Amino acid sequence: MKRMLKEEELKSINGGEGITIASILAVMAIGFCAVVIYRFFLSNKGSMNLPGGFTFN
Repeated sequence: MKRMLKEEELKSINGGEGITIASILAVMAIGFCAVVIYRFFLSNKGSMNLPGGFTFN
């Protein structure tokens, strides 16, 4: 059932949630890539085990 919003309800609508979640996911992806690159190229061990049984040497 659709209805028209009142003026007070229209003023209370805020946006920006999509941009916020996208930026948080981007920062997390960049952090994950930084850790993987560090483990591969700068660590003495030079190998990595990921969840799910993935092993890289």
